[in-house]
Amino acid sequence: MSVRVLIVDDEALARDRLRQLLASHPEVEIVGEAGDGKEALTVIRDCTPDLVFLDIQMPELDGFEMLEALRGRPLPVIVFVTAHNEFALRAFEVHAVDYLLKPFDRERFDAACRHAILQVRNRESDHASEGQAAMLAELRPPARPLERLAVKSGGEIVWVGLNDIDWIASADNYVELHLDAKSYLLRETLNALEERLPPDRFVRISRSTIVNRERVRSLRRMLHGGYEVTLHNGTRLTLSRRFRGRLPQLGLS
Repeated sequence: MSVRVLIVDDEALARDRLRQLLASHPEVEIVGEAGDGKEALTVIRDCTPDLVFLDIQMPELDGFEMLEALRGRPLPVIVFVTAHNEFALRAFEVHAVDYLLKPFDRERFDAACRHAILQVRNRESDHASEGQAAMLAELRPPARPLERLAVKSGGEIVWVGLNDIDWIASADNYVELHLDAKSYLLRETLNALEERLPPDRFVRISRSTIVNRERVRSLRRMLHGGYEVTLHNGTRLTLSRRFRGRLPQLGLS
């Protein structure tokens, strides 16, 4: 019997690559694809896949939220496809769930696929689902404070320490992390990242900007009611009138 597979990733190129890699595994049958967690829920309920290759950071519902929405019913075997943080990676290693850390090669994919197929073949009752439910409970907060972010740069994963970030700008479904003369793109919305950042160190000053308060050199009131925020490296940002309530977090009441 074929192993029924669902591919979930919001990037079409990533889905294409997974489909191509799976083509060398004749024991699997791709029963569907989804571009976000909400769409994936519908496919899972309609097609009942045995195995899901699941991205974590997606619009609508992320990978964790999607699986939580399935709580109470048998879960498929999950292979996370992720550039997630160090805490999550260690948790995946502890539990009987595999992960692919982007970018990955064919050898790593084949190993993860074989592991997942073996899990599907060896499932007994709801034992595997119970194990994955325990994994989800462990991954969810409370978690240790975030100290660094994993970003892709030049085909490798780079760890960016929060203390090194000067300011963060929104770029659609990405954010741009600014560190002196360097910048990195992270596939996450500004709203989602704001929830993960320590509020005593990072302050939202506009719809599109978060600043590291330790990097702020001066504040100057502007005519329209906002403030010009100057960083130690000379970068000038704007605290909009809508966000004047954040002034105490920057040391000005």
